[in-house]
Amino acid sequence: MTKLSPNSLGARAWNRLEALRLFTDEPGKITRLYLSPSHRQAVDATVVMMKEAGCDQVHVDALGTVVGRYEGKSAGLPALLIGSHIDTVVDGGAYDGALGVIAGIGVVEALRDAGERLDFAIEVLAFGDEENVRFTSNLTSSRALAGTLDAAGIEAKDENGISIHRALLTFGCDPTEWTSLKRDPSTVLGYVEMHIEQGPVLEAEHLAVGVVTAINGASRWTLTVSGEAGHAGTVPMKLRHDALTAAAEMALAIERLGATDANTVATVGRFNVEPGAVNVIPAKVRFTLDARSPDDAVRAKMVDEIAAACKAIATRRGVQLSIDRFFESKATPMASSFINGLSDAIARHQIASRLLPSGAGHDAMAMAELCPAGMLFVRCKDGISHSPLESMTAEDCDVAISVLLDFVRHFKAAN
Repeated sequence: MTKLSPNSLGARAWNRLEALRLFTDEPGKITRLYLSPSHRQAVDATVVMMKEAGCDQVHVDALGTVVGRYEGKSAGLPALLIGSHIDTVVDGGAYDGALGVIAGIGVVEALRDAGERLDFAIEVLAFGDEENVRFTSNLTSSRALAGTLDAAGIEAKDENGISIHRALLTFGCDPTEWTSLKRDPSTVLGYVEMHIEQGPVLEAEHLAVGVVTAINGASRWTLTVSGEAGHAGTVPMKLRHDALTAAAEMALAIERLGATDANTVATVGRFNVEPGAVNVIPAKVRFTLDARSPDDAVRAKMVDEIAAACKAIATRRGVQLSIDRFFESKATPMASSFINGLSDAIARHQIASRLLPSGAGHDAMAMAELCPAGMLFVRCKDGISHSPLESMTAEDCDVAISVLLDFVRHFKAAN
């Protein structure tokens, strides 16, 4: 597995990650959805890990988040929060989310072993609803701590009609207590999250870690192109109003416009054709757009250009276009104090500090509404995530937790 000493930060973390890997609702895969039986198993195992690592108090809150507190030089001091999530996508990987929780546990264990108490407390958080897979909700557990969760979120349902409220009862939690989870900002100094990059940049640049500058904002649309069906063998090419070819040209325009800025991306992820017969000219196509950027102004400009290009294509090809803008999420900048602090910690390890945005969403988006937030990215093989092929090394894990520990030891409460 690794050339690391069995007592190194990386080796200890690797063993914990391998233990969490076993908790799944689908044998042979890693499928651990929020409030599922395997999530309950992972929660119970995480409680044990936090206690064994030296947390002074460990509990599971009303939304299933595991909270482990390591006191500072005196009890009750404001806390630096370290966290991520332990739920997964269907047939996902072992490191997305779980790495950040295990890293926090490793930091506490290292401080305990060194007999160190800091000028602030540390709380390690294992959230449970980051992946937005089971329920029509997102970041439920972290938004509760940030105070941005509403009652509708607790009633979100899964495909079987089971609400989060009902699932929490089965899970062993009291969902009526969710409003009490909101943290007083005066008790929190900040939030830091370690996560695999889920992209190829760090690997391409031969770097183990990087610092996140912002989490991308996103625009999501459904575009419907309406043309005219006709016999594939009898309607001349010049007289057609083909919804599919028009939509295909729009998809290529989206690809081109998404690539005009180094930090923007634009994706057509779904493409549904009607009537879908081999001998019929397509009459209607519905497709999706997912456009992202760490800069909201840049993203707004990009999607305006995409809309204009698609409308021009529709007019030229004689088809109708409608756009349903069904989702909008603002970019979440990371706190400059955390960007600088993590960069300094990386530099102290004689590693070049690479700044990069996050194209994916994280619990840090919710926590940034409560307190200053920062993120440390870790290299993953081929940039693959949300897949059984998700992979990283124990050596990179060791480097990353060492950097995180260094950041914590140099963290100033005044930040």
